[in-house]
Amino acid sequence: MSTPTETQAFALRLRQALESCGVRLSPTVVANEFNLRYWGRSITPHTARNWLLGKAIPTQDKLRVLAEWLQVGPDELRFGQAVLSPKVSEYFGSEPSLSMVDREMLSRYLTLPLHSRKTVRDVVSALVLASQVQKSEDA
Repeated sequence: MSTPTETQAFALRLRQALESCGVRLSPTVVANEFNLRYWGRSITPHTARNWLLGKAIPTQDKLRVLAEWLQVGPDELRFGQAVLSPKVSEYFGSEPSLSMVDREMLSRYLTLPLHSRKTVRDVVSALVLASQVQKSEDA
């Protein structure tokens, strides 16, 4: 059984993960999106509302689906900041100020082969350059 503090902390992490993915904090939206990905018994907006308000924590199978959808680790979503992989810690220290989504993305990036990492870096560099050009045109 979860304590009110645990459920509130889970709700905060869930809301942060949803916001990081650009998902509106609506129980109906969360329920609908979740049900598209979950093959068990669907949830109601009321259930999603309880998750968002910190009144309940989903079961492990539902937590895994949420984590996969929101691209975060299930343990981090359920319990809080995950222990970073040695490779991520090597680059950013033991406690980087990154969101759950960013930490998960970095962990996945570090598992890519070197040629794929180069492609990702090239894409990010092009996006930064395009953003800078856009800012200078807007000024």
